[in-house]
Order: sequence, then structure tokens, then C-alpha cells
Amino acid sequence: MAKSSADDEELRRACEAAIEGTKQKVVLSIRVAKSHGIWGKSGKLSRGHMAKPRVLAISTKSKLQRTKAFLRVLKYSNGGVLEPAKLYKLKHLSKVEVVTNDPSGCTFMLGFDNLRSQSVAPPQWTMRNVDDRNRLLLCILNTCKDVLGRLPKVVGIDVVEMALWAKENTPAITKPQGNLQDGPITETVTEGEMKVTVERELVSQAEEEDMEALLGTYVMGIGEAEAFSERLKRELQALEAANVHAILESEPLVVQVLQGLETATNCVEDMDEWLGIFNVKLRHMREDIESIETRNNKLEMQSVNNKSLIEELEKLLERLRIPSEYAACLTGGSFDEARMLQNIEACEWLANALCSLEVPKLDRSYANMRAVREKRAELDKLKNTFVKRASEFLRNYFASLVDFMISDKSYFSQRGQLKRPDHADLRYKCRTYARLLQHLKSLDKNCMVSLRKAYCSSLNFLVRREAREFANELRASTKASRNPNVWLDGSTGSNQNANTSDTSTVSEAYAKMLTIFIPLLVDESSFFAHFMCFEVPALVPPGGVTDGNKGVPNDTDNDNDDDLGIMDIDDNDKAGKKSADLEVLNESLRDLLDGIQEDFYAVVDWAYKIDPLRCISMHGITERYISGQKADAAGFVRILLDDLEIRISTQFSRFVDEACHQIERNERNVRQLGVLSYIPRFSTLATRMEQYIQGQSRDLVDQAYTKIVTIMFVTLDKISQTELKYSDILLLENYAAFQNSLYDLANVVPTLAKFYHQASESYEQSCTRFISTIIYYQFERLFQFARRIEDLMYTITPEEIPFQLGLSKMDLRKVVKSSLSGVDKSISAMYKKLQKNLTSEELLPSLWDKCKKEFLDKYDSFAQLVAKIYPSETIPAVSEMRDLLASM
Repeated sequence: MAKSSADDEELRRACEAAIEGTKQKVVLSIRVAKSHGIWGKSGKLSRGHMAKPRVLAISTKSKLQRTKAFLRVLKYSNGGVLEPAKLYKLKHLSKVEVVTNDPSGCTFMLGFDNLRSQSVAPPQWTMRNVDDRNRLLLCILNTCKDVLGRLPKVVGIDVVEMALWAKENTPAITKPQGNLQDGPITETVTEGEMKVTVERELVSQAEEEDMEALLGTYVMGIGEAEAFSERLKRELQALEAANVHAILESEPLVVQVLQGLETATNCVEDMDEWLGIFNVKLRHMREDIESIETRNNKLEMQSVNNKSLIEELEKLLERLRIPSEYAACLTGGSFDEARMLQNIEACEWLANALCSLEVPKLDRSYANMRAVREKRAELDKLKNTFVKRASEFLRNYFASLVDFMISDKSYFSQRGQLKRPDHADLRYKCRTYARLLQHLKSLDKNCMVSLRKAYCSSLNFLVRREAREFANELRASTKASRNPNVWLDGSTGSNQNANTSDTSTVSEAYAKMLTIFIPLLVDESSFFAHFMCFEVPALVPPGGVTDGNKGVPNDTDNDNDDDLGIMDIDDNDKAGKKSADLEVLNESLRDLLDGIQEDFYAVVDWAYKIDPLRCISMHGITERYISGQKADAAGFVRILLDDLEIRISTQFSRFVDEACHQIERNERNVRQLGVLSYIPRFSTLATRMEQYIQGQSRDLVDQAYTKIVTIMFVTLDKISQTELKYSDILLLENYAAFQNSLYDLANVVPTLAKFYHQASESYEQSCTRFISTIIYYQFERLFQFARRIEDLMYTITPEEIPFQLGLSKMDLRKVVKSSLSGVDKSISAMYKKLQKNLTSEELLPSLWDKCKKEFLDKYDSFAQLVAKIYPSETIPAVSEMRDLLASM
């Protein structure tokens, strides 16, 4: 027993070491085998290969005022060390049952009520012997009683046998005692104490007394439990047999009971039949009630629907009703200014009424109703009537306004008085009907076509009349002498352009025409675009002027009323957005302003006749206005300015072509010497053209320069070819005159600078050819001898040249003697020939210097050849020639 206790204590300590850290105290630990293995006498499993040795340990854990009890399963690792395997809480233990399949009684099952799957069998354990089983089960029962306050259900265990075993064995157990906060205290229970504990746990005191009394009747002691159990079994069998006999004796009573049951059954069947009848009646009543409720619900729904239908019909009738005052205004009302507010209100109502009868605003189910269709047709008829009346009134109104202005001569320029066109009153009167036009467009877009044509036709007649009267008076009031159109003709006098008159008033008149009418046309375009409900960008800010007036006196109206509030008619904020009808607008503007360009052309042609060069300044003025017209709605104004620019360019091109023809006529003249007449005249013409340049007219003038100068140079070359003897003299004199006359202008005009350099190159080439001709004329044999030597040096050595025919030393002496004897007379003759051929005395010094330099260079080359080929021969030194030429 001492060895067994030591083994149990060692096992308990091993279990405590395995669960160290869980703060649990091991009360009891016993080796068991899971499943159906059976322990042998040696303490090892004797059969059952599935049996696994385990250790069951009862442990407790104190936490605050509570104590928890656990059943731990521990297993041996590969190293023989215990380690936790499973943990069961004893508070879920509901049943302890001994397995009847094991005759030894050492196998039992523990039933837990918290198993997740009820299909899983509760765990079974097999002890080494009955003592271990009883010791474990007794410890489990005591722990459940002390800690949990309840006992699990015990099945298959003889209570008497357990009580007898508890008296005979006094095992040492550990139970919680004392202060739970100080932890569990281990206490060894004596035999008397254990007896009391077991009896207290298994039977009460009263049950024990009853049991002793019962045993006394059978003259048995408390220790003869097995004999008592056998006797009780026999008595139980005897009682069961007596019960069967008593049942057989009570057969008549059973028959009576069966008869009563049959009677009761009949009553029940009758009652069931009556209940079925009542059930059928109740079902019929329930169906009737449901039918009544359904009809009531339908009636209630119909009542609600009828009420909603009446409300909708009332709203629809309100939409379909035409107020009498609006109907009267739309069909026969006046369009006087005092009545315009009523007309606008009627238009707004009509537009809203038509919109309210369309599908987006009106339910589709109403759209096909006959009343709605009839009312829509009535509204369409009312709309057509009003649009027709309003369109006819406005067409007549526009014509009457223009007729009134045309009949009053004070609106136009008259003799001795230029009148600026003033359309402020016209716009003010049209402004009264601006909102009416907006509503007409929303009601019927097609009516705007005829209205726009009527407005354009009337206003076009007025604007053309104003432009014609203004242009006529402008030409009549401008005083300017006519300048000649012939500038470069050689048949006229040389001083024809000396006294050209001032024609600046012509350019000023043209600028005034543009200053007055271009802003007016832009304003009319802008007003027309907004007044006739075109969705286009704003052209001119309210009260502003066009960019074309930069640098021009501000002669526009102070009350520039382009913004008539038309864009605010329906709060339409579309300024700055391109519209799809921009092309239609430009076509209408063409109808509005077409024909006025003829009066501008007349001013341009008039200015051209007075002074063709004024086309340059008019071109610059037109370019400035073109750069200021950027709005799309003023497209016709830009076209007008472009046409004016083309007209001016065409007229100026006529002048340039005529000038070119005047130059070309010089080619047909008789032999010409000296400076041609058109060379200095071009300088005067270019100076005058530069004075007229304004703005961007530089390109126009540069093109004219290019064309005229090109013709000048070509004509000069052709004239020089008529007599080749004097060709170089003619060329160099004219190119020199060209450079002298255009020196100042070439420094500031790039185009002229290009032709200046071209003339300079041609001059140098002509000088070189002319000087070479003069030199070879006097010293031909000398330099011809040098040229033959130079040609032979490419084929033979210098030593062989003196032995060639005509190049011997004797030949050299003859050439030198004939050419250089009396060289001073030859040089004087060369100077006289140069002086004789030149007509421009100012060129003689420079040409003579070039001639002397050229002669020295050629003579120096000849001297070097002689020194190389004929080293023994002597000729006059170069220094002697230089001194001789310096003295001439």
C-alpha cells in the first residue's frame, strides 16, 4: 500500500507539472486506458490494440469566490513525459454509466451535455481494477457535490456495493477546504470520516434506518448484501407473477371498461361528425365574409380612385381652359405699344399651354384623349392666327419706320453738310417688339424667315441711301489737286514730279467714310442678330466701339445701344456660344447690307484718280479695320473690308503695271546714252511711296518695289544690248545712278537694300569689263604675249618657253619696245578714251583710279613672268610704272 501511495503521489506531481501555469490544483490522478483495453496484473494492457494508456486527473481552480472543477486527460509523449490532451468541465457532467459489456466492471462512460455532436459516443475509460474505478468515481461525485452542489446521474453501479467499498477503503484525497482565497488545502480523511462522507453522499440517515429495519425482518445483517439482493430478486419475481394473476382475475372489469370505451368512441364519432358539419358551415361563412371584405375593399379603392380621377380631371380641365382675355388678345388684339404687355402675357400663356399638352409635361395616357387632341388643335389654330397677325404687323411696321426716315431729308447728308447716320430712334422703336419676336420664334420658327427678310429689305434701302448721300457729299466737299499718273515715262520732262500737290485730304476722306460706316454696320449687324433672335456671341460691348477705330477719332454714337436686353427674355445665358444658325445669320446680313460696297468702291476709285499713290495709305487704313473685326456675326463687315482691300490692291496694281509699261517704252527709243530717265524718277517715286505707308501696307509697297525694279533692270539690260560698244558704259553709269539716288532709302527699306546690293554687284562687273577693254586697247601686244606664256606653262617647263616660236628673247624685246616706248603717251590716251566715253563726270575719278590699279596689277604679273622665264632680260620696273601713273 505504501508503494502504491508513493506511485500515486509521483503521478499527481507529474500531472501538476504538465498543467503548470494553469493555476489548477490536482485532486486525484489515475492511469486509465481509453476504449476497451483491459489491464493485466502487471499494470499494462493485456489486449485491445487500439487501447491507448492515459492519465485522468481531477483538478480544481479557485477564482474570486468561485471554484471550478475539471477532468483532464493527459497522455505520454515519445519521451515518456506527460502532456495535456483534453479538458472536460465537470459542470457539464450529466451521467456516469458503467458499461455492461465489460464483465469486470472496470469500464465506464462519462456523459457530458455540451458535446457538439450528439451522434458522437461519450468517452469510455477502462481502469486497472474496480478499486481504481471506485476511487475515481467517488472522487468525481464528492467534487461535484462540494464544488457544484449537485450530483450527476449514476447508472449501472450497485449503491450498496459502493457503500461497502467506502467503509473498507480509506484513500487519501484532496478536497478544497478552508479559505478559498488562500488556495486548496490537502487533508487526509480517516476511516470514520470517510464512512460518514460516503454515507452522506449515497444514502441519508432515514434511508439507513429503513434499510436496517428491512434487513431485520429477514434476520439478516447489514453485511449480507448479496444474500439480501438475491432474496429481493426472488420476491420481485413473485410480485410480478401476482400482478399478472390479478390482471387475469379482473377480466370482467376489463370487458366493462372496453364497452365504456366503445360507447365513448361512438360519442366521439358523433361529435366529430357534428364538428365536421359545423366546420363546413364555418368555412362557408368565412368565404362569405372574405367575399364581402373583397367587395368592400374594391368599393373603397374605387372610391379613392374616383376621387383621384376627379382631381386629375379638374387639373386637366384647368390646363384645357382658355382664359377669355388671352383668347381675345391672341385673335384680335392690338399691337400698339400700350398693349404689348398684354400681348407678351398672352404669348407666354400660349407657349406654356402648348408645352403642358406635350408628353414630357403631360402623362402619355392623356395625350391620346380626344379632348386633349381637340384642345391642342384649338391652341395650334390660335397660335397660327396670332403668328400670322403679328408677322403681318411687324412687316408693315418695319417698312413704315424706314419710309418715315427716307421721307425726311434731315436724316441724310446734304450739300455743304455731312450727316452722320443716326439709328438710335429706329432701334428704340424696334426694341418695343423685341420680346414679341422672341415669343414668335418659340411659337413658330418658320415665321422668322419672312420677318428677317422684311427687316433686311427695309433697312438695306435706308443704309444704302445714307451711304450714297454721304459718299457723294464727301467727294464733293474734299478739295484736292489731281496728281499725274505718269511717273516713269521717258517721253515727259525730267522735272514733271517736282511740284506734286498734297493729296492727304483724299486719304482722310476715305478714313472718315470707314470711321462713320464700319461701326454703324457692325452695330447694325449686332442689333439685327439679337433683335431677330440669333444665338450668336456679342459683337461689341455696350457703349463700346470696334477695334477698327484705334488711332481714328471716335466719331461713333455716344449712345451705342446694341444691348437691348433681348438676351434676357427667357434668361438665356448663351453669350459666347457658337450657334448652329450662324450661317443663316450671315446670309441675312448679306441681304441687310448688300449693295453698300458700291459706295465704298466709288470713294476708292475717286481717290485713285486724284492720286494713285494714296492707295497705299488707304490700304493701311483698311488693314487696321480688318484686324479689329473678329466677331463672327459681323462676317459681312469683314467681307466688305476684304473686298475694299482687294479693290485698293487692284487699283494700285494698275498703277504699278502702268509704271512698268512706262519703263518698257524706253526700250523702243533711239540710241540712249548716259543715265536713263526712269532711274532718278524711281527714287522720287519710292520716296513718295514711303511717305504714304501706314500700318500693314508695307507688303503692298514691297511687292511694287520688286516688280518695278525688276522691270527697270531687265529693261536696262535690253537697252545695253542694242549697241554692245557702249554696253558696259551704259550699265555702270545707270547702276551707279541707281545706287546714288537710293542710298538713303536702302538703309531703311530691306527690299530696296536687296536691289541696292544687286546694282552694286552689276556696277562692279561692268566697271571691270570696261576698264579691261580700255587697257587692252592700248597695251594689247604686251599682255597678249604674257597670256601666251601663261598658257604654255601648263604644258611645258619654264626653261623651254624661250625656245618656242614667237616667244624668244628677241620677240620679248620687240614687244616691250613697241608697247612701252612712249608709255606716258599711251597712258594719256587711255585716260582720254575713258573721259570721252563717260557722260557722268562724277564717275571719272573713281574709274581712272580703278583703271590705274588694274594696269599696275597686270604689269606686275607680266614683270614676274619675265623674271622667271627670261631672267637675263630687263624691262621697266613696276615702281617706275607706279610713279609714272601717280604723276598722270
